[in-house]
Amino acid sequence: MGTKNIPPFQSGLTVWYGPKMAKRKDEWQLDLTREEIAELENAASQFLATRSNIGELDQEKFFLPTLNRKLNFLREELIHGRGFFLLRGLPVEKYTEKEAATIFYGLGTHLGNARSQNAAGHVLGHVCDLGADAGDPGIRYYQTNQRQTFHTDSCDVVGLLCLQPAKKGGESLLVSGDTLFNEMRERRPDLLKLLMEPIATDRRGEVPEGMLPYLLIPVFSFFENKVTVFYQRQYIESAQRFDDAPRLTEKHIEALDLFDELANSDQLNFSMMLEKGDMQFVYNHAMLHDRTGFEDWDELKKRRHLLRLWLSVPDDRLLPEVFASRFGSVEIGNRGGIVVPGTKFCVPLRRDLAV
Repeated sequence: MGTKNIPPFQSGLTVWYGPKMAKRKDEWQLDLTREEIAELENAASQFLATRSNIGELDQEKFFLPTLNRKLNFLREELIHGRGFFLLRGLPVEKYTEKEAATIFYGLGTHLGNARSQNAAGHVLGHVCDLGADAGDPGIRYYQTNQRQTFHTDSCDVVGLLCLQPAKKGGESLLVSGDTLFNEMRERRPDLLKLLMEPIATDRRGEVPEGMLPYLLIPVFSFFENKVTVFYQRQYIESAQRFDDAPRLTEKHIEALDLFDELANSDQLNFSMMLEKGDMQFVYNHAMLHDRTGFEDWDELKKRRHLLRLWLSVPDDRLLPEVFASRFGSVEIGNRGGIVVPGTKFCVPLRRDLAV
């Protein structure tokens, strides 16, 4: 089981183990100050006084003279540091949904550029149980209450704002892609090699013009001396429904099983419960995230509800050209998201969804 032609072990801040990272909470969990909250509220009220389309927001229209410095530091922490952070203390119970959405989207403009999260063009998404069937290949798992499993999203950074947690469950889990790479390299370099070759991943019916209904991107890509991870196991498996998709061999399945076994190990990952007002941001190229299954409340207004941003981040790492098949482009600051024929960008509120 030689390691010839396999990239070297990864090092640096992105290589971490869950139990130790969980104990370093003071490094990645930050409380918003009263002054910062007031700044966010003031920026939102000024914008909403003259405009209604949240999608028009940018840094100039959402001025954060104090908080912007902290957000610039946190963006560096995402792409060059540990790969995630958590902001706490936003008093979302005080706001209407539109006010909360304006604050979250406006804050996001200081980290990156919003990207479409689905074929409907939602640049601000809603993560909630729509009662969808997780077994339907046209459904994405965030629309259900089922365990998602560890995965990456099709953007540089994903952000979540918790408006309402579930009655029970729905914990957020994180694991380092570089740590997974190192563990596989140590244990089974032969299987790691397979995951560095293109593998079919289902687009789940969201197919850009002229593209195949599935992607062909490796789980691990080594480019410009960095390992980039891209993964969604359920969608890899459902891509096998296409006759022309490359077949998964027994060795592929063994490699994917080992990847999942490592990702799900409590020696590698750790969990956090997002409470009302928590904002979590995760760097997709070096981290994988997951969400446990949950039990929801009967009352509609109390059901689990998170707002989501997909961001393309300036000054980010270079990506191999193969990512253009999913990200539309590999241009830094202008990549990621889902655009299909007829997509129109929009910012829906929850009442616009069939919940």
